[in-house]
Amino acid sequence: MTPAAVLDAAFDAARLDDTLAALADPHRRRVVDLLSERPRRSGDLARQIGLAPPAMSRHLKHLRDCGLVEERHDGPDARVRIYSLRPEPMAYLKQWLDQMEALWSDQLTAFRDHLAARAP
Repeated sequence: MTPAAVLDAAFDAARLDDTLAALADPHRRRVVDLLSERPRRSGDLARQIGLAPPAMSRHLKHLRDCGLVEERHDGPDARVRIYSLRPEPMAYLKQWLDQMEALWSDQLTAFRDHLAARAP
């Protein structure tokens, strides 16, 4: 493995860790669920989830920091922030899960074949 590939693998592992850590919190998972429907304002997210605005801001900052969401400002009021999902972290998570599923499938197939070979 080249040094660049090692760095890429470490970066990808760190991104995956960040994504999983962010999704470990039920409030942040609910934010991701709501944003999967459509972009929303932070105040709307706070009301729908039942959190105080400062708590929602902390969750949104965490989701932004790990790259799961992005924010934009619409209209003349720069205080109004619209949040939407970024597809890359979830696509990478899905790719990793697919790899784990293939690994386990291969392992279970090998185990089944081993048992079948030992059967009388």
